[in-house]
Amino acid sequence: MTNAPEDPVTKATRTEFMIRPAHTPLPTLVDYLELPDEELQERIQRRKGELNAVILGHNYQRGEIQDVSDLLGDSLALSQEASETDADVIVFCGVHFMAETAKILSPEKTVLMPDLRAGCPMADFVTGDALRRLKAQHPEAAVVAYVNSSAEVKAEADICCTSSNAVDVVSSLPREQPIIFVPDRNLARYVAKRTGRDNIIAWDGYCYVHDDMLMEELDQAKEAHPDALVVIHPEAPQQLLDRADEVTSTSGIVRLAEEHDTLIIGTERGLVDRLRNDHPNKTFIPLSAAAICGNMKLNNLAKLAWSLDHLEHEVTMDEEIRSRAEASLHRMLEVSQGWKAPTEEERELELAGVRSSGCGCS
Repeated sequence: MTNAPEDPVTKATRTEFMIRPAHTPLPTLVDYLELPDEELQERIQRRKGELNAVILGHNYQRGEIQDVSDLLGDSLALSQEASETDADVIVFCGVHFMAETAKILSPEKTVLMPDLRAGCPMADFVTGDALRRLKAQHPEAAVVAYVNSSAEVKAEADICCTSSNAVDVVSSLPREQPIIFVPDRNLARYVAKRTGRDNIIAWDGYCYVHDDMLMEELDQAKEAHPDALVVIHPEAPQQLLDRADEVTSTSGIVRLAEEHDTLIIGTERGLVDRLRNDHPNKTFIPLSAAAICGNMKLNNLAKLAWSLDHLEHEVTMDEEIRSRAEASLHRMLEVSQGWKAPTEEERELELAGVRSSGCGCS
């Protein structure tokens, strides 16, 4: 939802104020890296107030980023919650497609990301041009884009999906209509099995963190913990999902951690470490100790402080792409009965599940 246009004089005054922080910005990122954490945290909080900014921290961010984030969670939910705030500036500590989604849903806000190198290899598997070529080969097909994709790809889609609503989104389309599903082949195969459809054209992309998990690793974990509940993210290969007791998103794993004492968890290792910190009397076993997302680990306190002081790096996009991508997201929300901001009780539960001082990385 877009707010009413801001008065030009007010906007100009605010912009001038934003450019000139009360404290003196340091000239380079190296200077910020030399500051102690306590000073970085103080600079972040002060500058956030000057900018009327909200800091979004994805579930897989480092603990130091989690600790200074105003909102924690999955990528789409964070963008939705940020759009409901009165913040002028959104700083998204995640990867590039997540910051783009925030801009799609909040075009009137300034959206920053601390490190432009924080991309998503799975999202990079598909480009707008490549998708347009495939659409030309299958003109009768509907395009379903996983939210882990660029704004340009979302703009080419008929509808978006998340890992938790992908089955419902695909089921909402005519059964006889072919579906191009981008960019995750593993999620596409999971959806095809759940829906019984044989007309899904899966893009050959994947998340390396989940795709590299091995059956042998699961066998070893089960042998050591035979009574543990096995929960795996649907970006994992199908042979692993077939062995899972629960297939769910990261927020779903957080909820299951509240309900069960022993879990074998098939997703990024950082979430397991944080859950251990938050539930020291429970047992959480990573399906793979090597499941680490290096891209999510790129953000740190120094980069966040630098980003706020220098208003870098701003996420921008063509308005036509933005509006078309927004339409694809809105169609998804209609299928999944929309979205509403969590209650205070739900927010406290989410924070209890994901906030910690440990390290984490979608």
